[in-house]
Amino acid sequence: MRVPFTKMHGLGNDFVVLDGRETPLAIGPELARALADRHTGIGCDQVIVLVPSANADLGMRIFNADGGEVESCGNASRAVTLLLGRPARIETLGGIISGEPEPGGAAIDMGKPRFEWQDIPLAYAMDTSAMPVAWEDLESPCAVNVGNPHAVFFVPDCDAVDLARLGPLIEHDPLFPERVNVNVATLAGSERIRLRVWERGAGLTRACGTGACATAVAAIRRGLTGREVTVELPGGSLRIAWPMAGAVRMSGSASESFRGSFDPRDFATAA
Repeated sequence: MRVPFTKMHGLGNDFVVLDGRETPLAIGPELARALADRHTGIGCDQVIVLVPSANADLGMRIFNADGGEVESCGNASRAVTLLLGRPARIETLGGIISGEPEPGGAAIDMGKPRFEWQDIPLAYAMDTSAMPVAWEDLESPCAVNVGNPHAVFFVPDCDAVDLARLGPLIEHDPLFPERVNVNVATLAGSERIRLRVWERGAGLTRACGTGACATAVAAIRRGLTGREVTVELPGGSLRIAWPMAGAVRMSGSASESFRGSFDPRDFATAA
């Protein structure tokens, strides 16, 4: 049986979206990794599987390119909301989020950020607003969980950071028992932030929705910006708002690239 898919992206962060709501799909780490391969598979940063949910309108499983399943993906949430074409509550491993289509994209209520060290999680207790740790010139990050864990570093020039080298070192540091997404950010005014992201399990990415949310929240928490900011990533911009003690709201574009199908047997020996 061939399985239909929809190829989508949010600011260049791309996805293979599979609909398993009516017909269950046996998607695990090996098959997800094979589908994500850009040479022998369809190619993507994440494989997204839509599933039934007893608690929301639908569920969304998220597999990174390395096959690891993760809790949340802001760009994929916008893409799925665009695909549905209607407001929806979406259950993820990181919690239930709400999406609403907008012209050219969607707005997502990402829920309330968490800051307690055990909620990130970290290996031991410390101040998450300015962690007393450093990796070479990257120091004193802010740790935020917005459905998945992020470490945010504010630097003079995010483009000058060798993130391809430092990203995996920080991602796999024992301080982060579930690994971590690494964000390097530069203030570009009271309402603008430039951002690059090393995404756990995917590497350097053109855009990361939860990374943009985490970075905006970190900047607001430190008093560096107002409560609504534009986050500029290599793939484009996202608008992030965090009302006082409220949920984070992310707005931005998403697009459908093409549709196709595949035979799972073609990947039966993938590992």
